[in-house]
Amino acid sequence: MRKYEGDGEYMSQHTGWGPPQGPPAGPPPGPYGRGGGYGGGWGGWAPPPKPGVVPLAPYGVMEVLGGAFMTLGRHWKQLLGIALAAYAAALVVFGGALVLAYVALREDVERLVDTSRYDADAAPADFAPLVAAFIGVYLFGMLVLLTANAVVYASCPAVLQDAILGRRATIGTVWRRARPRVGAVLRVTLLMWLVAAVPMLLMVLAFTAIVLSLFALAVGEDGGFGWLLGLAVLGLLATGPVAVWLWVRFSFAPAVAVFEGQGAIASMTRSARLVSGDWWRVFGISLLGAIIAGLAGYALQLPFSFLEGIGGDGFGADGFGDGAPGTGTAVAILVTGLAFGLVAQIVSQVFTAAFPQLVNALIYVDQRIRRENLGATLAEAAAAPPQGPLSP
Repeated sequence: MRKYEGDGEYMSQHTGWGPPQGPPAGPPPGPYGRGGGYGGGWGGWAPPPKPGVVPLAPYGVMEVLGGAFMTLGRHWKQLLGIALAAYAAALVVFGGALVLAYVALREDVERLVDTSRYDADAAPADFAPLVAAFIGVYLFGMLVLLTANAVVYASCPAVLQDAILGRRATIGTVWRRARPRVGAVLRVTLLMWLVAAVPMLLMVLAFTAIVLSLFALAVGEDGGFGWLLGLAVLGLLATGPVAVWLWVRFSFAPAVAVFEGQGAIASMTRSARLVSGDWWRVFGISLLGAIIAGLAGYALQLPFSFLEGIGGDGFGADGFGDGAPGTGTAVAILVTGLAFGLVAQIVSQVFTAAFPQLVNALIYVDQRIRRENLGATLAEAAAAPPQGPLSP
């Protein structure tokens, strides 16, 4: 039976995305686009082939960032469609969990909110189920968000496969290619977050110590939280650099999981080998991509915040003009504000989640071009006709 191009295993075996068979091919012969050129012959120069968003030769920072922007520009429908579906599903699942938790602990919640019904003799342990439910719902929400992010992380390399080869893609093609790898990418994401867990907890501890110390000073007491702050800062200084070093070493793992069809541990091991020797270069480009994504995500929220502000200003300084609005008007204002805020958050989240992953995936491809002569293999794949239909 003929396999579709969306089949990840087929793509890995027949377009050069899989790991090299046998010993690495080593760096490509010649200067590869400099001096002797790319296949120029007789010492002549010829530019490397560029069937898609980046040339099939080693490239620098501008090619990486430009390739990521071009991929977003050409394939935004695929990335946005999958991301919207993932985050919408996450929102529904998390909302359902909140409703179930409220139904199960409705009396405790009402008792906490309505102070007139609060029993002064109640022990703090009486609210333990509410605290436990809050922690459980919060952790469940984090897992749901990580799952949605894993879907986006898996779709970025899946889109990049066609973007680099200069081929069109559909949402169905990208989803068929990314869906089998979501589990591996999610496991990689969880492991990478565990790497950063200790520094993050220490940061929370330091922030808590600062807040408690400021509160104690405000009421004229010595809270004695200085030792807690010092301990948290020292721990952060000790574990933070290690976490960053490990995070960068494993930054190619989501791309490896999709491009090469590897499991979580194998993807992280492969990522560490590809990053080895070029850690600072990978760190610098990845950091630049993350900064650009953060600034762009903030800029994307500004128009929606502006529109939301205009809607609020239309009702006067108090938001309602000269008089109180009717129920319908108040509901319309609330729904409009929530809609603008939700759209702003989703659009910003899509960009801040997708762009750094595209940058890391392009650095991964660049490392393989430099070390395993992947460019020549991809040039042959780009020249060959697509293997099977692209339609969903």
